[in-house]
Amino acid sequence: MGFVHHSNYLKFFELARISWLEKLGLSYAAMEKSGILMPVVKVQLHFKTPLYFGENFQVHVQLLEPPKATLKFKYEIFNDQGVLNCSGETLLAFLSKTSGRPMRCPEELRSVFAQLD
Repeated sequence: MGFVHHSNYLKFFELARISWLEKLGLSYAAMEKSGILMPVVKVQLHFKTPLYFGENFQVHVQLLEPPKATLKFKYEIFNDQGVLNCSGETLLAFLSKTSGRPMRCPEELRSVFAQLD
């Protein structure tokens, strides 16, 4: 069909989120080594117009609310003409690697996110 498959949008969201966190000085790998897991527990996607193979695009990422036991992100994907192709949200939970149980956002992460306000 020439369209980017719908499942790829979640990969775009993830790559943008990881890049956004790295720009804040946070690393998924380092968090996991310290015992913090952040699985995606909820996803919403809203397709507006298709992306085509070979088309360039940008993903905008925004943290929607201060973290507690979860992180809620908003995403928007725009093509080079500035057309909104897709928007969506993800909800990530903080889990303890050792217990597998939910946990509150660690203070060192909360302080990084507090600087965004």
